[in-house]
Amino acid sequence: MSPELVSILVLVVVFVIATTRSVNMGALAFAAAFGVGTLVADLDADGIFAGFPGDLFVVLVGVTYLFAIARANGTTDWLVHAAVRLVRGRVALIPWVMFALTGALTAIGAVSPAAVAIVAPIALSFATRYAISPLLMGTMVVHGAQAGGFSPISIYGSIVNGIVEREGLPGSEVTLFLASLIANLLIAGVLFALFGGRKLWARGSVPTDGATGEGDAGFADGETPGPGTDATSGTATGTGPATSGATPATPATPATPATPTAPASPTAVAVRPGREAGDTGGTGDTGGTGGIIRLTPARIATLTALVALVVAVLGFDLDAGLTAVTLAVVLSTAWPDDSRRAVGEIAWSTVLLICGVLTYVGVLEEMGTITWAGEGVGGIGVPLLAAVLLCYIGAVVSAFASSVGIMGALIPLAVPFLAQGEIGAVGMVAALAVSATVVDVSPFSTNGALVLAAAPDVDRERFFRQLMVYGGIVVAAVPALAWLVLVVPGLG
Repeated sequence: MSPELVSILVLVVVFVIATTRSVNMGALAFAAAFGVGTLVADLDADGIFAGFPGDLFVVLVGVTYLFAIARANGTTDWLVHAAVRLVRGRVALIPWVMFALTGALTAIGAVSPAAVAIVAPIALSFATRYAISPLLMGTMVVHGAQAGGFSPISIYGSIVNGIVEREGLPGSEVTLFLASLIANLLIAGVLFALFGGRKLWARGSVPTDGATGEGDAGFADGETPGPGTDATSGTATGTGPATSGATPATPATPATPATPTAPASPTAVAVRPGREAGDTGGTGDTGGTGGIIRLTPARIATLTALVALVVAVLGFDLDAGLTAVTLAVVLSTAWPDDSRRAVGEIAWSTVLLICGVLTYVGVLEEMGTITWAGEGVGGIGVPLLAAVLLCYIGAVVSAFASSVGIMGALIPLAVPFLAQGEIGAVGMVAALAVSATVVDVSPFSTNGALVLAAAPDVDRERFFRQLMVYGGIVVAAVPALAWLVLVVPGLG
């Protein structure tokens, strides 16, 4: 057996173990890099560590550190409730508010599961109380997170753009971002139409922040708000699946409120337990406003820091990771109490996952496996067939494992194939990114599991089956559509 084939089989074993045994894929990849690099490729420690992505390490740490501070001081809570108040609680717009909110959070640097963990409990509480389909609300949250997930300063966007740059491929940050945004927006529109969105327009508005909504009489005859927690409060989300992104053998169940700790999910960002709107933790003073979350100096400073991060990266081309770390340190110095736990809430599991997978990919590159595999894909003789196969591989594996991990492995494997020039690299990378992330609605993925766990007062077995069926439909349809729209027009 050739050394290249051995290294590919080891990568497959890493994905299988991470999926079935709930072991961090990054830790497995580091072990694989050591074993394959030493025993098969005859590399020393320096050669193995040559592929360590130091730049992405800083981006992951810096951005999630800043976002953890925003969660700790209640800035994200303020954003959530401000978004609901913006539409005056109109039922038909609430799913779109949740879509936009999770998209905005991931676009400014939140890890996708972290954004879902924040928004899903509130979104599903609204769905239960006001008879909105939980499948509609949950999938709108997940697709919203993916819609913003590939902005130039987002975690996914930074990772993919960094890989593209490292591999010497032509790239377009705007194309990547718009491809994911438009794909998820179109899917959300279809979901809204199919799962009762049109009926929601007939309703009025719902109460927000303790106010009396004008639309309580807007429910259909005999229809009353469903049971559940208050619409303006969160519910316990529990934790997502283990590091691989797979859920346990049985469907997730809601966790009880508890003191936040660093979870075992890929994001390692603590999911804050359910609480009333006014109870926001560190600086959580509502000032007697009946549950309305007020802007405090800490929150104003955090919002300013988030805007400054966007301006610094997009306007002045500064490094996103170093800028985020600097802003986080300034906030921590000014408000140490709010930021005390932020370092522990950095997405350390995601850092380990990404750095481990890319270090192993570096070993593959060093021993020539990337070129060997790329030539094998290109040797199929039909470039379009090879491209669609890669998209489906990304979608199927990502539905059960880490989206980021599979992107980190597939894009480098496609480099020699793309270097032939018959398939446009920009479109192919965008198609791979969309295929590997849009399937995160699967209940076996982190985001799908968080939605399942966050849904109060539902038949969890039935909801699990709904998410599983919908996830299967997405896996079957979206890669082909992404290939048709993004890859076929770029055929050389």
